[in-house]
Amino acid sequence: MKSLLYISLFTMLSFAGSIPQDGICVVEFNAPFNKANSVDWIDELSDCKGRRVDISENPELQVEHKIVVVPTVIVFNDGEEVERFQGNIMMQLEASQEDVQNAVDEILISWF
Repeated sequence: MKSLLYISLFTMLSFAGSIPQDGICVVEFNAPFNKANSVDWIDELSDCKGRRVDISENPELQVEHKIVVVPTVIVFNDGEEVERFQGNIMMQLEASQEDVQNAVDEILISWF
């Protein structure tokens, strides 16, 4: 029952469509079978939009962004990939919230 709840929650949070083409966007690509390793701090990042993509619901985005392992977190600036963080062999993201926030901050600094 608990896994069914996780799958339902992940589907509700999934993002359909294309990656925003304006500003900084951090996107987590994951799948329901790996919900236990979801990036729970994606919405806590500052100065960027946060999105989640369920690759089972959006296989075209998986192909387009060459997602080969979940979770994968990609930092986009105006729709272009700037940095990628991928899960390890245990399907866990080793990058921290601070690592991803630093990537966002570097983009902001480059604007000046």
